[in-house]
Amino acid sequence: MARYGLIGDPIATSKSPLLFEAAYKGQEQPDGNAYSYDLIEGADFEASFRKFEEEYIAVNVTAPFKEQAYAKVEGLAELGKGVISGPVARIGATNLLVKTSEGIAAHNSDFTGIVAAIAEAYYPGIIEEFIKEYGERFFIKLHQFFLMSLSRRFYQQPQALIVGCGGAGRAAAVAAAELGFGTVLMNRTIEKAQAIAEAMPEYEFFADPITDFKEAVKECDLVIYTLPVALPEIEEFSADDFAKKGACDNKVIMEANYKNPSFDEIARAKIAAADGIYIPGDRWLLYQALTGYPFMTGLTPDLKAMEAALKG
Repeated sequence: MARYGLIGDPIATSKSPLLFEAAYKGQEQPDGNAYSYDLIEGADFEASFRKFEEEYIAVNVTAPFKEQAYAKVEGLAELGKGVISGPVARIGATNLLVKTSEGIAAHNSDFTGIVAAIAEAYYPGIIEEFIKEYGERFFIKLHQFFLMSLSRRFYQQPQALIVGCGGAGRAAAVAAAELGFGTVLMNRTIEKAQAIAEAMPEYEFFADPITDFKEAVKECDLVIYTLPVALPEIEEFSADDFAKKGACDNKVIMEANYKNPSFDEIARAKIAAADGIYIPGDRWLLYQALTGYPFMTGLTPDLKAMEAALKG
């Protein structure tokens, strides 16, 4: 039996099993299509990690263990028993661990999910098209295509605003920069944004105080909002604030919170009135699972089945 799971605490209401089951249905591993996706819940990360080592092929990792999981693989890598990619190393957190011939590999599907969501926003239907053409390698090709096409969509380097510098915000910042956006970091304490900018000078991040939020939204082409609560300025926005800049493409607003969205129906109506594009948190969740699935299984995900499962 192919065994997969989720490490975290608490995780009883996680949608990961639902999405994984939808992607896996009808697929086959070398030993047949029998599989399990288990919740490995508990406050002791080391105990959960040992369970993964002993019983599972791959696991997702969620709060509060993403940084601990990264540190664990980082230690294994020093012994030649772990693998960490560049973006994951810069983010400093992993939410996906996979056993490989080179050791335990750390991935970050927060990062890959953001890249996929942004690509789909600018090129509707591209994910389904690339899955059909490239199978489990669709994400690599998607990322390459977006980078090559960037100059054709914007007359100058597009600008991204990342609001919130926690784990999701850090992944969003690296994703935006890796896609070619000039990236502004904004946090309720500017020191945290500055620390991230200083830690990754190669991306030339700019830290901006939260008091500039409304003006920064007007000036940026892409906004990724990762704060758990809504800033009061969101209610003050008009449709004009979401209008595209000059000859640039339509503004894209993406947020992480799918349970209690910060951009409510009124804000989303204003975005739509300006021909902007709103990406809800559940799409990010979907693309996290979609891009993580090939890393875990080596199989091509079923996008339609996963979309249907999420809609419930």
